[in-house]
Amino acid sequence: MTAVPPAAPPRPSRPARTLTLLALSALPLLLALAGPLLAPHSLDTPVTAPYAAPGDGALLGGDQLGRDVLSRVLHGGTLLILGALLVSVVTTTTAALLGCIAVLRPALGRLLERTADVAILLPPLLGIMLIALAWPDGGRWAVIAAAITLGIPYAVRIVAAAASTLAHAGYVEAALARGESTAYVALREILPNLRATVLTLFGLRFVEAVYVISMAGFLQIGPQPPASDWSLMVRENAPGILLNPWAVLAPSLAIALLAITVSLVTHSLSPDTTTKAATRA
Repeated sequence: MTAVPPAAPPRPSRPARTLTLLALSALPLLLALAGPLLAPHSLDTPVTAPYAAPGDGALLGGDQLGRDVLSRVLHGGTLLILGALLVSVVTTTTAALLGCIAVLRPALGRLLERTADVAILLPPLLGIMLIALAWPDGGRWAVIAAAITLGIPYAVRIVAAAASTLAHAGYVEAALARGESTAYVALREILPNLRATVLTLFGLRFVEAVYVISMAGFLQIGPQPPASDWSLMVRENAPGILLNPWAVLAPSLAIALLAITVSLVTHSLSPDTTTKAATRA
């Protein structure tokens, strides 16, 4: 008698997976936003020897100046998350408006497409450096401005591609026949049907902004000492990684955990086709 293989355990439902991923993504967000209240030591006061190993006085050891690594990690994510949120909100909002209007105004659509083609040819790192050099202080605001400037053309192309399937829908043509304005049709008839696309775009732009801001910090563009910032911590403590690896690993893992969990939530909440299209762009 042929043995019947055991049935595979049922996979968690999509809502259950989504709730799990939301909980995981909330951890780094809460850690970064509420971290300053949980820090056991002062941000700038040395509590141990430089690059000291983890011990009783410092759970993750000391950094290059003997400051508590854990306390600086708990402080270091606030500005990164707020900056990434600002970039994703501005980029997604602008792209949603321009993308919906572009499908109704072909001339504007062609102009935006040519702008996106130019932006694609410009390496992101070079664009960040050029904008940072042109900015008055070359600090964090320059990086945020660069991320927004470089991200909008890609985002507009994604929204326009999704909106083009709706531009000739019956309810859109009826609204245009009634004499409704382009802005009205874009905001009231097309945009509400692109919620999945906009949600996916927001999540992906947030993850991209995290990487862009962090990469700029590694290149000494953005916050400068003695600021507490995850990317700045990695750069400052790299020379002592063999003495206290946690001074580099802790902020690096925080950046990776934040980006990965938000990316997983975005993929879970959005339809596969929309996510794939946004990822390709």
